[in-house]
Amino acid sequence: MKTFYILSAIGKDRPGIVTDVSEVIYDCGGNIEDSSMTLLRNHFALLLLFSTEREEVSQKLPSGLRRLEWEKNLTLFYTPVPFEEAHLKPKEEVERFKISTSGVDHAGIVYKVCRLLADRGINIIDMKTLRHVSPESGTPLFEMDMEVEIPKSVSEERLREELHLLANELVIDLVLRRI
Repeated sequence: MKTFYILSAIGKDRPGIVTDVSEVIYDCGGNIEDSSMTLLRNHFALLLLFSTEREEVSQKLPSGLRRLEWEKNLTLFYTPVPFEEAHLKPKEEVERFKISTSGVDHAGIVYKVCRLLADRGINIIDMKTLRHVSPESGTPLFEMDMEVEIPKSVSEERLREELHLLANELVIDLVLRRI
């Protein structure tokens, strides 16, 4: 029977992290089905979903990952995923949008934008943030790009108004656009 796992790995960036992790998965008869990987300053992070039909995965995976933690200085976490949760389920009808923000960095931007979205049942599919310093003024700047699924039951016009008010409160630029 096919079993599914979600695995995360974090470590100081270097060539070969994906190779090391995928080798352990391959040795367990695993097939990587979905993944997301990113560089966060000087740390690399990966999150992936893999499946296998091999029974010995419950013995081989933990020992292979412990070896990576010890030899490659990675922080690893994995958990089995029930079959039903490993497959996309039909959802309420949604539309995809991108939200882009930029402004002077300060605490609360991510939280307040995400809180507004969550309160309206809007699902964040992907999100990237970046803090950098303006070369001209030395001011810390913050950018956030999100891909979201907005249920058709949510009024686009009302959401735009609420996002505009929040952007004014946070003193940031915020753009919502259809994909």
